[in-house]
Amino acid sequence: MLWTRMELPCWCLLLLSCLQSLSAHNDFFTSIGQMTDLLYTEKDLVTSLKDYIRAEENKLEQVKRWADKLDSLTATATQDPEGFLGHPVNAFKLMKRLNTEWGDLESLVLRDTTDGFISNLTIQRQYFPTEEDQTGAAKALLRLQDTYRLDANTISTGDLPGVIHKSRMTVEDCYELGKIAYSEVDYYHTELWMAQALRQLDEGEESTLDKVTVLDYLSYSVYQQGEIEHALEYTKRLLELDPEHQRAKGNLKYFEFQLEKQKKAAVEESQKQKEQGTKETATKEKKQKSKKTLSLIPERKKYEMLCRGEGIRMTPRRESRLFCRYYDNNRNPQYVLAPVKQQDEWDRPYIVRYLDIVSDAEIEKIKQLAKPRLRRATVHDPQTGKLTTAQYRVSKSAWLTGYDNPLIDKINQRIEDLTGLEIDTAEELQVANYGVGGQYEPHFDFGRKDEPDAFKELGTGNRVATWLFYMSDVAAGGATVFPDVGAAVWPKKGTAVFWYNLFASGEGDYSTRHAACPVLVGNKWVSNKWIHERGQEWRRPCGLSETE
Repeated sequence: MLWTRMELPCWCLLLLSCLQSLSAHNDFFTSIGQMTDLLYTEKDLVTSLKDYIRAEENKLEQVKRWADKLDSLTATATQDPEGFLGHPVNAFKLMKRLNTEWGDLESLVLRDTTDGFISNLTIQRQYFPTEEDQTGAAKALLRLQDTYRLDANTISTGDLPGVIHKSRMTVEDCYELGKIAYSEVDYYHTELWMAQALRQLDEGEESTLDKVTVLDYLSYSVYQQGEIEHALEYTKRLLELDPEHQRAKGNLKYFEFQLEKQKKAAVEESQKQKEQGTKETATKEKKQKSKKTLSLIPERKKYEMLCRGEGIRMTPRRESRLFCRYYDNNRNPQYVLAPVKQQDEWDRPYIVRYLDIVSDAEIEKIKQLAKPRLRRATVHDPQTGKLTTAQYRVSKSAWLTGYDNPLIDKINQRIEDLTGLEIDTAEELQVANYGVGGQYEPHFDFGRKDEPDAFKELGTGNRVATWLFYMSDVAAGGATVFPDVGAAVWPKKGTAVFWYNLFASGEGDYSTRHAACPVLVGNKWVSNKWIHERGQEWRRPCGLSETE
């Protein structure tokens, strides 16, 4: 089986198509679209591994046949050695075997069949995800856990809404997630995932990990959160399994001392409160409660509630003023005979959705154009005015113009016809694909007064409006939410939403602060057009009042 050396160039050719698309990219976890390339890379690697296994099995089969033949021969020959060698053919064959055939067998055993597999692995390894990708994907799982209030067991068993390809997490997976949280000094999530790993071990799941290692992390993470009693329980359980564990023996004494100290302090505090009277105690508890309430971040809470489909509901009276209609934008020639379907999503700010506004074929073409250009999405740094990556925006984006394909000009014209706004001064069409737990936390699209240079380099003024295409359905999560007003717009493939970021006066509409919720299950593709002020002087005249 000398195929490995001869087929190596063919393997290289087979891999090039995948590797060329991977070579210029990193941050795989920020784009599901680009992560699909990794599946094909892994599939190629598995094929190479199977070829290696077949070659190894073939070699072993040849060795086995040789061994069986000689086992039978030597068993017969050693019963009567002189009589056996008295036959001249047997004597000749013995000389031949020991002089030639055993040498051939040695060459067969020493023959390296790993060349093809190792070469393929070496080629592909340089395009593998990095430690940053693994950490990013882990943090995304933790973010989804918090945003959608999922317990560790639900995620571990794969019981997520809208899931088609269910996947369970092993003890090692849970442990690794806990370790990443631990390295980030996130003891809350360390506890959750180490406890899940322990639960699965207790249920009898086979693993290379032992309970002692898990309990060690678990007791420390619980202690760091101030739960000394639970830390002591875990430490005692650890010592039952490994009585000579030095760190646990030291921790046991320390936790017992701290717990005793805590109990004494509680008794003293209780006596002190009795002496001061119940009235003062009640006042103190009220103040503590008030302080806790003030410590909450209202926007974050509202954002997560809206992502879960909770939060503010419109009154029936307000809802009755939302309509759907056939829309031709004041008899625009393109839509007089075939008006588009438009529906109101929200009243203040006014958000409208256009249905069936981009076809599946157009969507696939846009994705095809964008995918090779996808790069980690950036945000404007208000301090420097420059573009930079940020943890609160997890996606990859690409920018497309009419020079890339005539379809983009067609799309831009469609936006201009339906909005009545000048598109020549707008930014290029931005296509975005969200990654694992992909999100974009609350932000404004327009530049505020404290960011006078936000779009200075464009020379086209502020972002007056936003047009957003949804190019995929999302099984769970991924809504566009407006925390200040309680609006939530859910992705629907082939539709687009539109809103003004500025009032007619040019003042920013702060109620348009919005966010892209983390994608829980599915693959989210969107494209957007940011329309600027320049060129709108006659299309959207300036209003007389600030909020008109």
